[in-house]
Amino acid sequence: MMESSESLPGALASHIQNAMAQQGGWLPFDRFMALALYQPGLGYYANDRAKFGQMPQSGSDFVTAPELSPIFGQLLAVQLAEALVRTGTDELWEFGAGTGALALQVLQALRAQGVPVRRYTIVDLSGTLRARQQETLAEFAGLVHWADALPAQFSGVVLGNEVLDAMPVQLLQRTQGRWHERGVVADGAGFAWQDRLTELRPPLEIEGAHDYLTEIHLQGDAFVRTLGERLQRGAAFFIDYGFGESEYYHPQRHMGTLVCHHLHQVDSDPLDKVGLKDITAHVNFTAMALAAQEAGLHVLGYTTQAHFLINCGLLPKMELLAQDGRATAAKLIMEHEMGELFKVLALGAGAPWEPMGFAHGDRSHRL
Repeated sequence: MMESSESLPGALASHIQNAMAQQGGWLPFDRFMALALYQPGLGYYANDRAKFGQMPQSGSDFVTAPELSPIFGQLLAVQLAEALVRTGTDELWEFGAGTGALALQVLQALRAQGVPVRRYTIVDLSGTLRARQQETLAEFAGLVHWADALPAQFSGVVLGNEVLDAMPVQLLQRTQGRWHERGVVADGAGFAWQDRLTELRPPLEIEGAHDYLTEIHLQGDAFVRTLGERLQRGAAFFIDYGFGESEYYHPQRHMGTLVCHHLHQVDSDPLDKVGLKDITAHVNFTAMALAAQEAGLHVLGYTTQAHFLINCGLLPKMELLAQDGRATAAKLIMEHEMGELFKVLALGAGAPWEPMGFAHGDRSHRL
């Protein structure tokens, strides 16, 4: 039985504290983050609270591009259609499909384009979101399938919108010149930070002697490596907020990128309201690209969301929208909204090719 919103934090905190006791009283942050987000029935993505929506009045915590404007999925479908043809595949795989809004937009657009898709598989750890996805995608009931993990080998085109940022990260804190891994301990009914000396280091030397907090993305790396090992033929497109490595580990970014979202407010305390708010870190796209290459994939492109959507035909589509729809769609490319912070990384298995979404403004050389 699903816990009520009122009892969620207490029940999840008790579970995490039990896990903590079994590990000697200290959990590395990536383990804490995994429990806070994905513990069955209790974690943020595993409970039945609203998460996605444009306004806090709905009880939602944040909005993603597909909820902002259907034009996002329509334009992504243009790129996916090209990828299906260029890779000679007929299956789509989506990681972390949220409400199912993106899948619906993509499938409707591909149907309108006359692009044949044999199967659309959603890989999602959340049972409650899966139920919502099934309802949203009822018109494609015979086409859409769900899986808990990737098969040992597969071919197709993969998409993930705001998936990499939700993967647990390890926190590294440099204090007085010495590196520590930041972990979590019990503090009464709640939690507190505790740092331990570590041999772990960021991938770049951080200039200066000042105290410095940052993240490393070992689980994200492992995910991309697994994808590379199992994808026999096809492509993958990941859209997320983040930076290349030199910007990610800039000396001035001394507080890291970890943030939380609750009722459309942003804060930096993941130890509060555990299970009731999203915990996320920006993506180190250089690390993802290197992991992909080491697993045998090609980097096909890397650019901003603005460049990607414009390359896929955004501007002519916007001209056909009513004024309010045009203003909303513009947020997808505006520099102070999603346009610059969000990036698109394209990976390929098989012979390399140049996707249309990266025709202008490709930044692969900056990874």
